[in-house]
This record gives sequence, C-alpha cells and structure tokens, in this order.
Amino acid sequence: MKSRGGTGWCCVSKAATHRLLLVGPVGGSEPSQREKTTGLVVLGATGRLPGVGEENKTTGRNEKSLFSAGPVSIEGHSAKILERPRGGGERLGLHFRRREGSGASERASERGRRRAGAVDSYNVIVDDELGDIQLIRIEKRKYWFHDDWYLKYITLKTPCGDYIEFPCYRWISGESEIVLRGGRAKLACDDQIHILKQHRRKELETRQKQYRWMEWTPGFPLSIDAKCHKDLPRDIQFDSEKGVDFVLNYSKAMENLFINRFMHMFQSSWSDFADFEKIFVRISNTISEQVMNHWQEDLMFGYQFLNGCNPVLIQRCTKLPENLPVTTEMVECSLERQLTLEQEVELGNIFVVDFKLLDGIDVNKTDPCTLQFLAAPICLLYKNLANKIVPIAIQLNQVPGDENPIFLPSDAKYDWLLAKIWVRSSDFHIHQTITHLLRTHLVSEVFGIAMYRQLPAVHPIFKLLVAHMRFTIAINTKAREQLICEYGLFDKANATGGGGHVQLVQKSMQDLTYSSLCFPEAIKARGMDNTEDIPYYFYRDDGLLVWEAIRAFTAEVVDIYYGSDQVVEEDQELQDFVRDVYVYGMRDKKASGFPKSIKTKEKLSEYLTVVIFTASAQHAAVNFGQLFLGMYPEEHFIETPVKEAMARFRKNLDAIVSVIAERNKNKKLPYYYLSPDRIPNSVAI
Repeated sequence: MKSRGGTGWCCVSKAATHRLLLVGPVGGSEPSQREKTTGLVVLGATGRLPGVGEENKTTGRNEKSLFSAGPVSIEGHSAKILERPRGGGERLGLHFRRREGSGASERASERGRRRAGAVDSYNVIVDDELGDIQLIRIEKRKYWFHDDWYLKYITLKTPCGDYIEFPCYRWISGESEIVLRGGRAKLACDDQIHILKQHRRKELETRQKQYRWMEWTPGFPLSIDAKCHKDLPRDIQFDSEKGVDFVLNYSKAMENLFINRFMHMFQSSWSDFADFEKIFVRISNTISEQVMNHWQEDLMFGYQFLNGCNPVLIQRCTKLPENLPVTTEMVECSLERQLTLEQEVELGNIFVVDFKLLDGIDVNKTDPCTLQFLAAPICLLYKNLANKIVPIAIQLNQVPGDENPIFLPSDAKYDWLLAKIWVRSSDFHIHQTITHLLRTHLVSEVFGIAMYRQLPAVHPIFKLLVAHMRFTIAINTKAREQLICEYGLFDKANATGGGGHVQLVQKSMQDLTYSSLCFPEAIKARGMDNTEDIPYYFYRDDGLLVWEAIRAFTAEVVDIYYGSDQVVEEDQELQDFVRDVYVYGMRDKKASGFPKSIKTKEKLSEYLTVVIFTASAQHAAVNFGQLFLGMYPEEHFIETPVKEAMARFRKNLDAIVSVIAERNKNKKLPYYYLSPDRIPNSVAI
C-alpha cells in the first residue's frame, strides 16, 4: 500500500499479496499530540482478515507483526485490524492510525513524512479469495483540530497483475466516510449488481441534499444555496479564500497600478487626456501599449469590437435602425466606395452595435456626492476599402431628437472622441454584467449544480465535465458575497452599481438562448460568419477552431459510452441533468430554446460542447485563466479509448496553437485570447 501525504489504509482480495496505492496531500493544521484515525473497508464477495505482513518496500523493514493484536508503528503509522461485520464475510477492514510525537524533533520528523507527495508502501496477504472488489469505504474520525485530507485516488494491484483504480478527488473531513467504486465509467444500465445500484442512488441522494438550488435575486438563473463561501460543500471550495477575496484583490490591484495615487481623478473632471495614461504606468505588454498609443483612433475603436474583450455585440446591418436617422449626406465623407449609405448596407459593408439593453437602467446613486451617468448608444460602423471596421455615426441614446444628436467623424475632434468614449463606457457595462457575469459565470454555475445533483461520479458525462466546473460555484459564491451584492464592489466602482447591474441581468435573460451559446450559430445569427468579407475577425476564426476541436472530442466520448440514440434517450440520469438545467437554470422558459431532454448522440455531443466551450473558451475570450484547455490532471477516466481521445484532443488543440502563433507573427496587435494554451478549463476567476 502506498499513502501519499497522509495516513494510510490497506485492503486485499484474491488470496494473495495485494498492494494499495493512495495519493493525495494532507490539508489543514500542524500535527497535534493526539492520534489521527482513518479506516478503510473493502466490499467484495467473500474474504477473511489478513494474516501477517511482508517486507515494507519503502523502508526495507520486515514487519512480521504488522497485523498482530496490537498496533505496530511503521514510518509514523500504525495498523490495527477492524472487527469483521456480523452476519457474513463480505467486508474486510483495516485501521491505520498516525501517532504524533510530543517532542519537537518528533513533530518535525512527522511533518517531513506527511508532506504532499510522500509515499508509504505496505503489502498484505489474504488466505482466501474475496472475489471481485466492488467498493471501498473510507472512514475518518474527527478530533478538535483541522485535519482535512484531499484523497486523489486509490490503486489496488491484484494477484494477476491487474490494477483496479478507485478515483476519489475529494476532501475527507470531519467525522465522515466516503464510498468509492472502480474508475471505469458506467451508465446506470451497465450496473447489474444491487450494491452498485444502491451506491449510485445514495450518492445522488446525498448530493441533492448538499447542492440545493436557490433564487439569489428574482429573474436570475438559480444558483447554489449558500450565503457565503464557507457554506459550500467542502469538495467545491477554494483551497484558500485569500486568493479569491475580491475586496483584498481590488485593493492590491489599485496599489500595484498606483491608481490610489490618482483616485481623485475619478471624483472630478480630468484636465487632460494625458491623465488617462498615468494610471497605466505599471501595465506593460504589447496589447496594452498598442491600445494606449492608439486608443483615440477610429481603427482601434473598430478593431476592439472585433477582437477586444467584448467581441460578441457587433453585427452586420441589414437595415438601418429606425431610431437612428442617419443619412448618406451625414456620413458621405466616410464612405469610400462613392455609394449611398443604403447601397453600402445592401453590399454588407455596414455594421451596428446597439446598446439598447442599457436604456432605462437605473444609474448608480449610492454616493450622493458623485453624479454618475449611463448612455444607451447606437454605433454605426463601416468596412472600408482596406477591409477594416471604423465608426461612422454614434447616437448616445435610443430616442432621436434635438437633445440626442448623431455624432460624426467630421465633428470637432473632442466631440467625436467623447462620443466614442461613451460607447466604450457602455460596452464596459454590457461586457462585465452580461457577456462575462451572466453568459459565462452564471450559466456555467447552472451546468455545475445540475451536474453534481444528477450525475454520479461514475457517470461518463460527470467525468467529462467535472474538470470544466472546477471552482466555478465557489467563485460565483464569492462574487455574490463581495462583488455584486448590496454595498459590494460593483456599487463602489460601476455606474450600474446600486441595482442597475441586477436590472441588466434580469433584462438580458430574454436574450439568453441555447442557440446563442452555440458558437457557430451565434456568429451566423449576427451575420459575421463570412471570413472573406470580414477577414480580421480573429475571435470568430479562433473560436470556430476551438469549438470544432471540442465537438470532435465530445463526439468521441459519446461514441464510446452510447451505442445508439436509444441509449442516450434511456439514460435517465442524463435526462435529469438536462432537465435540471432547463427548469432551474433557464427558469422553465420555452423561449430559451434549451432542451428539456436529449434524444440523439449528435445532440448530446452538441450540448456537451456548449457546456465545455462556455466554461473554457468563451470565458477565456472575455477574461483570462490558469489551468488550460485539454489538461485533465485529475484522472477521472481510466479507460484507454477515452485517454486516446484526450490525446487526440490535445493534439488538435496544439495544432490550433501553432496556427494562431503563425498568424500572430509580426503583428503589432496579436490576438491570442482563444489560443488553447491560454484557455482555462473552467470559470474559476
């Protein structure tokens, strides 16, 4: 048996020497003078208690009395036989206890042995055959100090030389027990043994008590029932709350950027645009420098709608907006083809970004000493002869009139520049609240909660998705606790604070549809799919490559576990997962287009692609991350076909990285947000 980073257990079957490997770092406080006790029970067909121990492969010691009447210390551990349960020989149990020394030298030695990555190895002999191992139960006893332990996996070696993997990847805390089953992914229809069916059912019953839906605010997608981070199930909490403390990080960001030194600028009018440059004194990279040097230019303004942090609003204009009374005469100096505005529209050279969602949203009034304002602009853009997108008309509010003029490039320099600044300000509010918060964070949380509630750990779809849900519920809970709550950072920093951001989400729910999360469909719906007409839309180009790589991967996984469309339709756990998303996430709204059920392998692959793409690539395009797409450090899948599919997935992603890197060569303004080596697996920040 090998125990990495903590107390160990051992188990046996098949009348011969068995080896059990446990991997996982210990979390929590320093060792105390009391004993930590952890037990393990193996559930099989038949079995006896083990006999004598063999040589410890780690220490080289011959521990003949390992399983004698009293506990025997081995490298800081001790072992004791558990009682055989009455009424049958179906269980085999061993108890291992860590003994903590009272002296400083003993405690130091113990800390060295219990470090993450430390390995202990034990061999156990069984006289009689146990039969096939079905489950392993791990029991933990709690003392008054914090001794949580994160167990990664257990590996059992049989006399035939085969290895049985028991993935865990969970925290064991308090006075508790967890029951693990083998690592092979199984649908419910694959389980024929009663004990496995029972384990599957009990796991979901337990999870549904832990992962409860809650309405945080009317009109929002439902979220996890937790008032704060510490109320979450231990398995989905951050290892440390300090790293995701929004208030602390906000203060650090201000300090690192020297912005505190210029905070007075935000409370009064600026005397010069050069003041804007001062707050970027600590930011230095190719993109920020290009933006800083060219932000006032029309080319940069148009480029940001294609490849900036919010590249999802621009759409091809097929008809001039009725509430934007712009004429050819007004913009003729910007039209390079000597055509009328209507002719340019017909040729597909006119684009529009409409911020109508901001119309009627309450402005932030939390600080009576600071007046804040919101605009709801309509911005008309033009594709010039160089195929670059530039603005040609801006109206700052939705209702035309004498007090709501249309600003043009031919206006005075600073009139036009201020109009563009107002558009960029509106873009910020939509980006932060809708594109980022609602359409990646909150949507991914819905997928995550439904997954934990309806898919057991052995289900192949759970194994596929769990890495893409990592820390999503935790980061959203922290956001509700510190960021978007009343008196949170949104209230302090944004013009939509004080309730406006809540109104925005509520208003945007009508546009949150399933098809809008299907990347190719969303691009096409905005008329932005023609690569020849719009050659510099890198968000689209890279996003389609990543989408297709994910779709091919999910299709492979679906093919491995679902032999036919009928198997998909009859997978009740899968259908419950999909229905949970529809009923609670989309609030049972038919207009959302979210499916209530999935009946084909093709639709299942598409659905899984939506989940993974939203949590990884789409979030990366509007943010940034840390654990990159295609990397699965937790090995929930053990089957060779799936591992081969993962390898092909990573190979396809590597090819995309090369394509993007080659394109970005020598570009003054490279676009790499959707390069797979920069895409995080999940919404975790």
